[in-house]
Amino acid sequence: MKAIFIIELLLLAAIWGASFIFMRIASPEFGPVLLMALRTLIASLFLLPQVFIAKKQTAFNGYKGKIFTVGMLNTAIPFVLFGYATLTLSGGLTSVLNSTVPMFGAIVAYIWFRDKLTITASIGLLIGFGGVYLLMFDKITPNQQGIILPTLAALLASLCYGISANYTKKYLTGISSTVLAAGSQVSATLVLLPISLFFIPAQMPSNSAFVSVILLGLVCTGVAYIIFFHLIANLGPAKAISVTYLIPAFGLFWGAILLEEVITSNMLIGCGFILAGVALATGLLRFPKIKAGRSNANTDF
Repeated sequence: MKAIFIIELLLLAAIWGASFIFMRIASPEFGPVLLMALRTLIASLFLLPQVFIAKKQTAFNGYKGKIFTVGMLNTAIPFVLFGYATLTLSGGLTSVLNSTVPMFGAIVAYIWFRDKLTITASIGLLIGFGGVYLLMFDKITPNQQGIILPTLAALLASLCYGISANYTKKYLTGISSTVLAAGSQVSATLVLLPISLFFIPAQMPSNSAFVSVILLGLVCTGVAYIIFFHLIANLGPAKAISVTYLIPAFGLFWGAILLEEVITSNMLIGCGFILAGVALATGLLRFPKIKAGRSNANTDF
């Protein structure tokens, strides 16, 4: 992998790790629907002029319906689900749950494209979801049953990302990353903005919430999605969504630094299981196979 792509992956992980912190700050004050409508609106205002400046608006021709679908699967639905999750879960914890995206991507690719799912990958899926259980184990108590729905919302959002990455690979390969990013954000805005009018908060949000919304729209969406779709175009969806391996580290770090969120040993163990599972499910990590008569042979299952 070229150095530029490694730098882009690290930058994207740092940006998206911070996005969960900004959601944690702004979602309780704006509400998840209005927050994400404003996020996609700001991103659209940032991205759409770039399409016209670069004179790439004709790239939408013939692809508007498919770009709209990506806008729903990769933006509108998962954004609101994660916004809802951060009403209850910490930013760091939500970023860890987001790391299941490659696992869902592998499952979708297996069902949709009949991509090979090896024994190693299957074990990885079990380990990864076992990590999710470990992550939430000490929180599922009689007094904290409300933790289940936010967790399921975050996992459903991750599934949407996995579907979207495969959909983009199948139908939108070769489309400009700027066009795809702008089109998906505009599509999400057209859906979320009218709905958000029914979720206007009773009180004016704080300055920190407004700053969080602006940063979410400009940096964590506008800039980040250009990088993300550029990586999909150059590396493919499997490697592009591998950015989620790194997001938990940044999410936990930003949460501890900016919000003084506590990082427990259970979170670290659960995170470790999830990342190990993701690495196995996507082929990044492989078990050695011992063949008869050749005890030191190293091949994947």
